[in-house]
Amino acid sequence: MSLPKRFVPLLAIASFIVLLFFYHNLNVRGSWRDIPQAVGLGETVLEPGGSKPSESDGEGDSPDDAQHIPQPAFKPGTAKPAGSNYTRILVVPRMSEEDVNWLSEELPDVPTAIYVADDPTAPLHPPKNKGHEVMIYLTYIIDHYHNLADVMVFMHSHRWSWHNDDILDNDGVQMIKRLSSERVTREGYMNLRCHWDPGCPDWMHPGATEEDINKQEETMLARSWSELFPLDPIPNVLAQPCCAQFALSRDRIHSIPLSRFIFYRDWLLRTSLSDYISGRVWEYIWQFVFTGENVFCPAQHACYCDGFGVCFGGEVAFNDWFETRYKKRQLESELRDWEEKGKAIEGAKDEGRLDDAAQLEVPEMGRDVLLRSQIDALNDDLNARKVVALERGNDPRNRAEESGRVWNEGDGF
Repeated sequence: MSLPKRFVPLLAIASFIVLLFFYHNLNVRGSWRDIPQAVGLGETVLEPGGSKPSESDGEGDSPDDAQHIPQPAFKPGTAKPAGSNYTRILVVPRMSEEDVNWLSEELPDVPTAIYVADDPTAPLHPPKNKGHEVMIYLTYIIDHYHNLADVMVFMHSHRWSWHNDDILDNDGVQMIKRLSSERVTREGYMNLRCHWDPGCPDWMHPGATEEDINKQEETMLARSWSELFPLDPIPNVLAQPCCAQFALSRDRIHSIPLSRFIFYRDWLLRTSLSDYISGRVWEYIWQFVFTGENVFCPAQHACYCDGFGVCFGGEVAFNDWFETRYKKRQLESELRDWEEKGKAIEGAKDEGRLDDAAQLEVPEMGRDVLLRSQIDALNDDLNARKVVALERGNDPRNRAEESGRVWNEGDGF
């Protein structure tokens, strides 16, 4: 029995729809398999019918689509001709009670964007006080994406800190004044801490299941990574020098779509992680966002020389300076022990505990004089070598040679 002719077009349309359905299912399943997975470490899959990765710049995309944009292909920047000026701005998060007058007093010519994290009435404030400096860094980039300086310096509000570069006396003012805009432009991203400890060369392990009291965020990293970077496999290690202070070039920020920064901030606003942990999670992923590298540990001597103009003449001379300083600190520790022993004996005598005083170890007579003499000699040597290193850093050719880059006559820093 043959079908009436009027049913033939309907049958053809139905057959086409069935074939299209099967093709769609096969295509969607294939796209799932293409997503990097790490079983047990926060698997992520696209929902059927979800957005495919976009090759566009993403500025017009929604924040939710930003997670499916492939990692940018980062390229080195080109410094301006020698003698050129660079525009610069210092982005600083602070709490209401923190004093940041040092910025205007010591750096009056450096433009600043100071965000008050816990005051929603302040001229500059984040949408929510969460994630420590992360929320403010991302907010600045989002709000100024189309009007950026040549160089942005993202830094904490305290002038003196153990995690500031200790060759520069742990002084934020010296770091900002000596920071090379040329190096930031070439590198795109520069961690302001040159020292590897803590953070390099092997620090965070996203697959860790046992909590480390010094790295409480470590066990949260795998899940956070799968949410922030669903197209990138979860790395075995994340490392860079601590502590979330860095400089960026305009070109490096613009190599990443604005929508992605909005997506990152939305994640921070929505995540159930605490203020503390959500901020700490980001401390060791900034380098991935801006370099595409999960481990980012530049040579320390090159960072100091090319980044801040402190050039000891190579890695060997750099390491020797620190070995000498280590010897000085050992002698200082021994001197403190000597002094504590003397104070303990004197204290026991003053309190009439003569029997206790007799039992205490007596410091070697005259040892303190010898120790002070040795410490002074080493300190003079260290200071002299540091002065020479600063003078050497004034020559752009020395900076280029020590950092391993090509230098041509007439090149600037």
